[in-house]
Amino acid sequence: MIIIAEIERVYQIFVLAALIAGMAFGYFYRKYIAKIKISSAEEMAAKIVDDARHAAESIKREKILEAKERIEKERAEFERDSRGRRIELQKLESRLLQREENLDKKLELLEKRGRELACSEEDVKRKREEIERLRQEEIQKLESLSEISREEAKKMLMDSLETEARYESSKLIRKIEDDAKATAEKKARNIISLAIQRLSSDQVQETTVSTVSLPNDEMKGRIIGREGRNIRALETLTGVDVIIDDTPGAVTLSGYDPIRREVARISLERLISDGRIHPARIEEMVAKVQKEIDDTILEEGEKLAFELGVHDIPKEAIPLLGKLKFRTSYGQNVLQHSREVAYIASIMASELHGNLSLVKRAGLLHDIGKAVDQEVEGPHAAIGADIAKRFNEQEVIVNAIAAHHGEVEPKSVEAVLIQAADAISAARPGARRESLEIYLKRLERLEKIAYSFREVEKAYAIQAGREIRVMVQSENVDDLRLRDLGCEIAKRIENELEYPGQIKVTVIRETRVVEYAK
Repeated sequence: MIIIAEIERVYQIFVLAALIAGMAFGYFYRKYIAKIKISSAEEMAAKIVDDARHAAESIKREKILEAKERIEKERAEFERDSRGRRIELQKLESRLLQREENLDKKLELLEKRGRELACSEEDVKRKREEIERLRQEEIQKLESLSEISREEAKKMLMDSLETEARYESSKLIRKIEDDAKATAEKKARNIISLAIQRLSSDQVQETTVSTVSLPNDEMKGRIIGREGRNIRALETLTGVDVIIDDTPGAVTLSGYDPIRREVARISLERLISDGRIHPARIEEMVAKVQKEIDDTILEEGEKLAFELGVHDIPKEAIPLLGKLKFRTSYGQNVLQHSREVAYIASIMASELHGNLSLVKRAGLLHDIGKAVDQEVEGPHAAIGADIAKRFNEQEVIVNAIAAHHGEVEPKSVEAVLIQAADAISAARPGARRESLEIYLKRLERLEKIAYSFREVEKAYAIQAGREIRVMVQSENVDDLRLRDLGCEIAKRIENELEYPGQIKVTVIRETRVVEYAK
């Protein structure tokens, strides 16, 4: 056992020594291997550095060669450009020298011509002095022979020429005036006849009274209603008079407002057709018809403007134009009249090479004042001109509207054409209705009112009753009384006479002095 234990201890020592020896061997072996690798790496690094140094030197030599080649190339280009510029500068310098030589030559030539002109001016001056001397000698000889001075002869000649020129010019002016009058009258007749011939439209007479047919006479009682409540409601809502008399099968509506009369007529016809007639139903029907009439007014205004080709009418003016459909003047429908005036005026303007669009616009708007003349005081021409101003119309159109009845002076050809077209439309056969008897009575009544004042010597109703001229005795009326007399006559006419538009009162006081030479 002891031997075994010894053997085991020796074995352990041997193993331990072997391990120590192996570890020492491994350490020195690794150190040797590492030394070999280090030396190999150093050799490789040295080789890489040498290679890099050789490559860098090669690249450096190449770049230096490239730089030298580029420098040589740029130097060659620079020399080539410099050579070209030197050539251009030499050419430019030669041209400048040539121009300078030419300028010197021209300057010498101008100086030479200047000297020649100076000599010529001196010659001309001497000749003028010689001519003036000879002319003065001739004038002196003529004055001595004629025994009159030059100023006297000039005055006699001028007087003779002036007299002859005045005579000839007066003859020429008279001839031109006669030719112009004949030509103008003939041309005016042709233009007016052409305008009338090219316009063809029907005339429909309208009055201030509308008649509604009834199915039977019992309907009159239903229209009146219990204790007259139905007829009162209809008259109150429409503003017209409902006349129920003994006329069989008819009821008459009377009123000066054509729009209200039309509302009443349509409302009553629909109530009769419906059969339900009582105040509530009347109010409902009148409101409905009033809405329809307003729509019709707007539609008629737009339609008229479209027909005439006037497309920039203000929106506020369209309803006023539409109202003219229900407005009449001596039985003539004002909407139709405005359409005719615009057409007639445009036809005449085309013959005279005038402004068609301006004339059509003025003709369309010339009677727009009649749409509100029952609400606004004054003549419809002045009202229409104020409306046109409010709508920023051109001054030419405003003047044409204001002057179409001669109440103001027309300032343009368009205004005169509107005057003529308005007269033509109103004067066409059947256009307006006023019996001769009524017309003469109105003129007689107008003159009778003037004669009722004791200061009046003569009175004449002119301009179709639109003006009355009153002549007074100058010894009985002074200037202060003259103005008062005109105001009194106008006031009497307003109170006692019914007339459309306005009437101009002109009071004339004339003073004459007569003497006789014996």
